[in-house]
Amino acid sequence: MGRRRKGRQINGVLLLNKPVGGSSNQILQRVKRLYFAAKAGHTGALDPLASGMLPICLGEATKFSQFLLDADKTYQVTATLGIRTTTSDADGDVVEEKPVDVNLAQLEEALEQFRGPIKQVPSMFSALKHNGQPLYVYARQGITIEREARDIEIYALELLRFEGNEVDLNVHCSKGTYIRSLVDDLGQVLGCGAFVSMLHRSQVTDYPADKMISLEQLEQIADETKGDFEEPLDANYQTIDELLLPMDTAVSKLPIVDLNEEQSQFYRHGGMIRFAAKIPGLHRVFDLNNTRFLGVGSVDESGALSTKRLVVYSE
Repeated sequence: MGRRRKGRQINGVLLLNKPVGGSSNQILQRVKRLYFAAKAGHTGALDPLASGMLPICLGEATKFSQFLLDADKTYQVTATLGIRTTTSDADGDVVEEKPVDVNLAQLEEALEQFRGPIKQVPSMFSALKHNGQPLYVYARQGITIEREARDIEIYALELLRFEGNEVDLNVHCSKGTYIRSLVDDLGQVLGCGAFVSMLHRSQVTDYPADKMISLEQLEQIADETKGDFEEPLDANYQTIDELLLPMDTAVSKLPIVDLNEEQSQFYRHGGMIRFAAKIPGLHRVFDLNNTRFLGVGSVDESGALSTKRLVVYSE
């Protein structure tokens, strides 16, 4: 009797529209099971309170998840003024309440302080690690760890609505930005406190929002097309496989290097290839006239291309 397969060697990126509720890892595991994928990983967790774009990498695409973790992101957030919570969002306990005496001019003036390059102290309820443990583990035990302010950049901070004690914002920011900390800091500048009552991630790098699919839609498509079978076959998954974006979309902003067949073989075995007039830095590498993505390579000052992340295909 043959050994049961641990999962399919399926490669690609799924743009999941995460629902409110449940952790990103719980959502990831459900998607992994639906695809019967051997390997899967997400590219930047969203809190249970948050919804929106959660790129999920399957198979060899997981090798490029760091590029999406490092990418800029866009959020729509509702800040509720007058209340401060332990987690800076609606899931936390209220620690302070103050009257809201803020006008539009004061709000605009406060927002201006958060545009451009700024420093931000990460929340204790973040996934940043201290001695191998995420900060939120310490926070749940009532332990506060000293955190250094980090350099981030707010590329755009747009006021969408200001009504009563609610403020709707559109935030385009760099990696490492914590929206909860941003809202908490805004509340402190305004003198009344604030917490995140709604958070939706609308974009990661330049991935199109109209390519997102909900978990409910994915499960429905999977139920309608996979059917009942003992041993999963790729043909049973064709419909949901077609929802995946190519692996190289995770690094779409990198320039392209196109190799011929001989160069491709040499490169795939770890060889270094010399080019003329290539810009130093990271590149997307393709073979056979851009028909197959080989991964990400690095070009040095001398024009030599070496492997950084190599895609291994099951032949």
